[in-house]
Amino acid sequence: MSKTYIPVEIRRQVAEEARYRCGYCLTAQRIIGRPMVIDHLIPESQGGPTIRENLWLACRRCNEFKGTQTHAVDPHTQKTVSLFNPRQQSWRIHFTWSRDGTEIIGLTATGRATVAALRLNNPEIVAARSLWVQAGWHPPHD
Repeated sequence: MSKTYIPVEIRRQVAEEARYRCGYCLTAQRIIGRPMVIDHLIPESQGGPTIRENLWLACRRCNEFKGTQTHAVDPHTQKTVSLFNPRQQSWRIHFTWSRDGTEIIGLTATGRATVAALRLNNPEIVAARSLWVQAGWHPPHD
């Protein structure tokens, strides 16, 4: 999470651009019952500025697992690649949902590395997604 104050107007703009969903796991703010956080795509510790173009919405779980990472190892190729950038890249190019809608499948090296690094399919979130699927809230259809 950011150590720098982010003005309310920038927070609102980023949240609207992200459609109030986590840029990594696409979890909607309305179903998790707590506010999303603003993620620095390039972390402040690596010189990332606190400007709209370097910010995106993330759930606390993804933000905490991402931490200051910008790269991770693709478990398929064992090569280090950039993590997914939700502001610059298309989620559907790098990821898809499992048939039952509970797991995120990485389609590219970036997608696979991001799934692994951010633990996008940890048991707790997969169990929650299963309930969300049953309620008709998940996965997003847009």
